[in-house]
Amino acid sequence: MKLIITIDTEEDEWGKYSVAGHSVENIKKVPALQRLFDEFNVKPTYLVAHTVCEDDSAVEILNGIMDKGGCEIGAHCHPWNTPPFEEELTVYNSMLCNLPPRLQYLKMQSLDETIKKKFGVKPVSFRCGRWGYSSEVAENLLKLGYKVDTSIASYTDWSEYNGPDFSSTPPLAYRFDAKEILTARPSGALVEVPATVGFLQRRFSFTNSIIKAVSRPPLSTLRLKGLLWRLNLVNKVWLSPEYHNAATMIRLVRRMKENNLGFLNMTFHSPCLVPELTPFVRTAEDARAFISNIREFLSFTQDEGIESIKLSEATRHI
Repeated sequence: MKLIITIDTEEDEWGKYSVAGHSVENIKKVPALQRLFDEFNVKPTYLVAHTVCEDDSAVEILNGIMDKGGCEIGAHCHPWNTPPFEEELTVYNSMLCNLPPRLQYLKMQSLDETIKKKFGVKPVSFRCGRWGYSSEVAENLLKLGYKVDTSIASYTDWSEYNGPDFSSTPPLAYRFDAKEILTARPSGALVEVPATVGFLQRRFSFTNSIIKAVSRPPLSTLRLKGLLWRLNLVNKVWLSPEYHNAATMIRLVRRMKENNLGFLNMTFHSPCLVPELTPFVRTAEDARAFISNIREFLSFTQDEGIESIKLSEATRHI
């Protein structure tokens, strides 16, 4: 089993879909986080947004980590603040997949070129902002020389947010062809490493079918998901300190191992390093707990002999 940590490394303003007026003060907290990773020999992948690339001090911080071999720099495309700006600024258009393929490409190319200029590396790992992924995005990734995507959150449907539906996709890394992003192809040119979302119940597919059933009318009106969670019958868990504590994430990993799932992809947002920037970390106490949960989880993975790799290194194991 391999551990990958992917961090959406982005501006401070949560849910602010504007071209300008952003700050990246949260990046000043990254060195302390990186020291924790170094302690456990973890090599995270910082997926950087265009706003981070525009800030010289943020670039200096991340370059310092990368130059020591401590991390990978990948791309994280927020359409609303990645040039060129041709689309109407709406919540719908904040999903990259909802833009015309040509404009997708231009924005992705712009971010790619900016990362190469500011960090001196060609990024090969990618995640869409807001999980706004599609086959058109994948085809553009291929054109731009990317190798690995991590824009899918397994067992998650973003339809109510004008996004894609990945509710039938398990937390399984696979090769694929750009035109069929949800179909594994052993000869595929691209690799997908979904953000890990699974269940505390062993039969992931069956448990997921229950979640889907109670989420549709008429059962959705009965709020059964909360009841099933409290009864420990259906417990859907993100491998993320934004949603769960270390103990719950460890329980998920044990189920993943039982199911012979070979990759763990923990994900979170860099603004969570600062209180009050996100809904997940509201207070200084929350921030301390956030880091404490990461530490406890990494101690577990170290004891279990789970190796940490950079996102791009997944291509060697699939």
